[in-house]
Amino acid sequence: MGAKRFWLGIFLGVLGVILFSSKAVMIKLAYNYKVDAITMLLLRMLFSFPFYLVIAYLYRNKNQKVKITKKDYYWVVFFGLVGYYLASYFDFIGLTYIKASVERILLFVYPTIVILLNKLFLKQPITKIQALAICLSYIGIIIAFSSEVEVSGNNAYLGGFFILLSALTYAFFLVGSGWLIPKFGVVKFTANAMLVSCVCVFIHFSFIRETDLFNLQWQVYVLGALIAVFATVIPSFLISASIKIISSSNFAIVAGIGPISTIILASFFLNERLTLVQFFGALLVMIGIVISALKKPKNE
Repeated sequence: MGAKRFWLGIFLGVLGVILFSSKAVMIKLAYNYKVDAITMLLLRMLFSFPFYLVIAYLYRNKNQKVKITKKDYYWVVFFGLVGYYLASYFDFIGLTYIKASVERILLFVYPTIVILLNKLFLKQPITKIQALAICLSYIGIIIAFSSEVEVSGNNAYLGGFFILLSALTYAFFLVGSGWLIPKFGVVKFTANAMLVSCVCVFIHFSFIRETDLFNLQWQVYVLGALIAVFATVIPSFLISASIKIISSSNFAIVAGIGPISTIILASFFLNERLTLVQFFGALLVMIGIVISALKKPKNE
C-alpha cells in the first residue's frame, strides 16, 4: 500500500469518526426535550432512509464482475442488524444514563474487540505498536469510567453496560465489513447494511409506539435530521472507505480520536466538565492514539 493512499484512509477515518462523535452530543441535546431513545433512533433512520435507498438503487449493478452469493447478502443483513441497529440502540439507551464525553471514552473498548476478533477469525497478527496503544487506551477508559461512577452514581453502571454492548456489536460489524466491502464495494455495502438497520428500527418502533411521532417539539426534528445526515449518512461512507483502505484493525485504532472530539464538542454544547481523573484517562487514550500513528505503512 502506498503511503499517500494509507494517509488518505487515515484522513477519511478521522473525519468520519469526528462526525460520528457529534451524534452523542446531539442526542443529549434532544433528550432535554423529553424524548426517549427509540424515538430519536427512529428519527435518525427516517431521515437517513431516503439517502440510502437512492444510493442502493444507483449502485445496484456495481461490482457485477465479483460473484456475490445469497450467503453474502445474508451476511449483509446480519451485520446491518448487529452493527447499525443493535449497536445504535444500545448506544442511545446508554446515553440516557451517562455523559456524552464519558460514553465516547468508554465506547473505545471496541478496538480491542475488533483486533481480537481479527486475530481469532482472520488470523491477523497483533503488532507490538497496536498492543501498546490498546493497553494505554484501555487503562484510560477504566480510569475515566471509574471516576464517572463516583460522580453520577450507580446509574453509570447501567449506562456503561449498554455502551459496552454497543461496543461489542459494533466491533462485529467492523470485522464483518472488512471482508464484505471488497465484494460489494464501499457504497453498495454501506447503503444496504444501513437499509437493513433502518427496517429493524421501523419494526422495533411499530411494536412499542410509546411516543406520538407527529407531536414532538420542532427542535427534536431538527436534531434528528442533523444526526441522520451529518452523524450517520456522511460518516458511514467515510468510515467504510477508510476500512477498505487501511483495514478494520488499523481503523479501530485511528477511531480513538472519537473520545477527544466528543469531549471538546460536549464541553462546548452541553457544558459537560470532566474531572481531573477523567482527563487523565482521556490523556492515556490520546497517547495510545499517537503511538498507534507511529506505525509506518508499507509500500506495495
